[in-house]
Amino acid sequence: MSNKEDVALLAHLMRRAGFGATKEELARYTEMGYEATVDELIDPPEDRQSGKTAMLLRYLPGCLLPGGTPTPGQYNWMYHMITTQRPLEEKVALFWHHVFATGNAKVDNCDQMLEQLTMFRKYGMGNYREMLVQLSKNPAMIFWLDNNENHRDAVNENWGRELLELFSMGVSNYTEVDVREASRAFTGWTIMPKLPRQPFGRFPWRYEYLGEDHDDGEKTFLGYTGNFNGEDIIDIIVKEPATARFICRHLYNFFVADEVQVPAWTIEPARDEEALDMMVTAFEESGYEMKAVLRLMLNSDFFKNARFAKIKSPAEVVASTLKLVGAYKTPEPTLPSIGSEPGYMGQALLDPPSVEGWYTGSEWINSGSLLARINFVADRVANTSFPGVRSIIGDMKAAGVTSPEELLEASLEHMGFLEIGDETRQQLLDHAKAEGNMDWSNEEASGTRVGEMLALVGATTEYQFG
Repeated sequence: MSNKEDVALLAHLMRRAGFGATKEELARYTEMGYEATVDELIDPPEDRQSGKTAMLLRYLPGCLLPGGTPTPGQYNWMYHMITTQRPLEEKVALFWHHVFATGNAKVDNCDQMLEQLTMFRKYGMGNYREMLVQLSKNPAMIFWLDNNENHRDAVNENWGRELLELFSMGVSNYTEVDVREASRAFTGWTIMPKLPRQPFGRFPWRYEYLGEDHDDGEKTFLGYTGNFNGEDIIDIIVKEPATARFICRHLYNFFVADEVQVPAWTIEPARDEEALDMMVTAFEESGYEMKAVLRLMLNSDFFKNARFAKIKSPAEVVASTLKLVGAYKTPEPTLPSIGSEPGYMGQALLDPPSVEGWYTGSEWINSGSLLARINFVADRVANTSFPGVRSIIGDMKAAGVTSPEELLEASLEHMGFLEIGDETRQQLLDHAKAEGNMDWSNEEASGTRVGEMLALVGATTEYQFG
């Protein structure tokens, strides 16, 4: 494998296991090698920091009441994605936010949403059973699915139902009786009363277990009978074969290649049953450790061969573009504006449309969202004031890029070693040829040409795939 192929493969890895990589990062990863890079992504050194938080921006008017609008949380999370030194940790947090979809539209307390994100970072790459336990105690989730209204003498089935349907086993693998029995087991798992809203925000929720409100009667769940509490239910769930398959299919859909939407999983086979079986085996044999299945997946041939088999989510479009152009390495005054950008493309972070999360793949694309995606990328990669764009221009000049063919190839490489069809290639090449060879004696004009070509590449159908 040539060095160019090595870099292209690592660029693929970092699109999926992170939010892209800078030229300097790719050079370091290439020197390390692919498997060593995977190891570092899964077990980053202790001195590698999670993303930055723009604390000073809380002085802006829009941040004075963080309990309401999710905007401060959205742009701070985007800032995390751009600046993190633990890219897979942050990508896994985005994965769990999609699977365990919780929305500020109901929670109306963005600080609690950010607390949930912190939980995803801490436990998201650990043991799946422990992840479910922590999720069951998470105040935002408790409120989102009404478990604070689930009482011994008045059972609320919202949490019990979604735990089985969307967070672990998937439909058709349990009965309505199982839903009710699981819900009974989680009675008493609630949130403490708190003081009213303070002038500049809200007091935090805290998990509380009320034994006097717990139904301690005998329960029969998935064929097991006993005086079950919530953790007993989780212990039973994680041992079910349907759970491993459901979670691994989510992982495949998020990291490897687009699947059909979740409601069709009971009637449609997996895109790659052999790959799914490998992931399920790693998941079960490790005792439901996320790192084990992630390591197997990222090192597999089916992952390496799935380049451009996934349509990028809006969060990936925004974070990877801003990382590419070198924007927001520090909390610039315009930072709040980037939090809403994924929402314009159909993915309002911290506010999924329902407990099902977002539909992915081709569902990300419609006439409005496609235009928003293209304009966002084009506006930034054509802006030669961004340090990342200036670096690309400098690299092309140093490499002696002269002909239209060389300009196109270099642009495709800098935009992620993009693979394009013959028709797309010809259209881009025709545009490049219209202006002839590059004239580096006029650096401003040459830089503008590079920016224009990068923007045209970003506007292609192929660029929507990551």
